[in-house]
Amino acid sequence: MRWQGQQLGVDDTAALPGMERMDGLVRSVTTPEFAGMTFHEVMAKSALNRVPGASAMPFDWTVNPYRGCTHQCVYCFARKTHEYLDLDYGADFDSQIVVKVNVADVLRTELRRGSWAREPVMLGTNTDPYQRAEGRYRLMPDIIGALTDNGTPFSILTKGTLLRRDLPLLTDAAREVKITLAMSIAVFDDTLQHSIEPGTPSADARLDTVRAAAAAGFRVTVFLMPILPHLTDSIAALDDALARIRAAGAARVVYGALHLRPGAKQWFWQWLEREHPHLVSSYRGLYPGVSVSAPKAYRTWLGKRMRPLLRLHGLDGWDEDDHPRGRAQPGLAARTPATSGPQPGLAARTPMTSGLGPVRSTGALASSRPRVAPASEPTLF
Repeated sequence: MRWQGQQLGVDDTAALPGMERMDGLVRSVTTPEFAGMTFHEVMAKSALNRVPGASAMPFDWTVNPYRGCTHQCVYCFARKTHEYLDLDYGADFDSQIVVKVNVADVLRTELRRGSWAREPVMLGTNTDPYQRAEGRYRLMPDIIGALTDNGTPFSILTKGTLLRRDLPLLTDAAREVKITLAMSIAVFDDTLQHSIEPGTPSADARLDTVRAAAAAGFRVTVFLMPILPHLTDSIAALDDALARIRAAGAARVVYGALHLRPGAKQWFWQWLEREHPHLVSSYRGLYPGVSVSAPKAYRTWLGKRMRPLLRLHGLDGWDEDDHPRGRAQPGLAARTPATSGPQPGLAARTPMTSGLGPVRSTGALASSRPRVAPASEPTLF
């Protein structure tokens, strides 16, 4: 890529709303290879982020080399954070990407502090560390090196197939520290995926990455999240997803219903009204007002649908609701990190065959989706 000579004036506040408030800005870059996107290179003052004690997240420390994300997932919970830069949670989040070009150097300094207790660190909690920009900036190899050299265990959650580039490095690192790898694959229908996650690799490409990581000896977790009511929560859709996940060699699945946090919620409503207007009233019934999570009744119904399918496909599986803060969550470097580095023989696992034939709509699997009342009714179900 020819990035030199593609700079924008850092004082051009009309072209770069909010950039006058971005500390440490070095330059802003555009390039034909990323049409419609601008990368704002900054010198970060810190790398390790402490997760607030009130957070439901089952880990305490994160590193986020990027802000904003070229994956452009309509439902991304991190959208609201772009407003801290005077950028919007919609198109700006998808196209105005902040790159912490010195993040690995800052991380090494922080890890050398005597107060650092080598607690597990999570990568990929806010925006994806293996989004497309990582192919140019290559921040992750040095981050992995910094954590490994310090003896700090870590986890990576990504939708990016660029993870495959670093598998040799991760395999070597796993001999020194505990590492967990997780791939997020929410949508297995290509048309829907291109609509709601337009910047992500295909489900097949991500499954190939799972397969490669499993072949390298990692016990890979797949995050089947978010499950979208009325779009990806049918028995057929879930069965297909789990079959393909199992065939790719994944060991575990974490699943959960759609969350709609502020910023993401408004952007999602616009997408839903444009692409699936017939579902708007149902979704407004499920997520009324400022509600973030699907109702407990829906989540319970989803769990009853998922658990038999997980058993059918021979997969360990967890509902995200089963993992309150402080408990080890598969695929994450939680307070009690799970062993998930290369393990001999793992790659040789063969998919279980149930001998039951096609899944039939009987028993728990056949339970109908809870009725969604119009948003004007006082109760949801």
